[in-house]
Amino acid sequence: QVQLVESGGGLVQPGGSLRVSCAASGFFFGGYSMSWVRQAPAKGLEWVSFINSGGSATYTADSVKGRFTSSRDNDKNTLYLQMNNLKPEDTAPYYCVRENYDGIDYWGKGTLVTVSS
Repeated sequence: QVQLVESGGGLVQPGGSLRVSCAASGFFFGGYSMSWVRQAPAKGLEWVSFINSGGSATYTADSVKGRFTSSRDNDKNTLYLQMNNLKPEDTAPYYCVRENYDGIDYWGKGTLVTVSS
């Protein structure tokens, strides 16, 4: 069955960096686009970053543009989100999601990123 398992979250100071990962299994990872989404406390779900199946195209939300970057290693079935210059408003659980033609069809359980001094 399809599994998406995030890791790498934690506590980081403002201005710091963190890389979260998503290990995928149960499907042909290299055949799907993937995204990261987050849900900050008391806020709605926010799409953060998209990467196409081959990794040649990425898109990021305006709120994180220039600070966050998605990448992937299709040989390792792993998706990454590099987060730099983190701000307190970036605090949220981060979810790895699989994209399909109809939208998101699978979610991971999330990894919590907390930005605080």
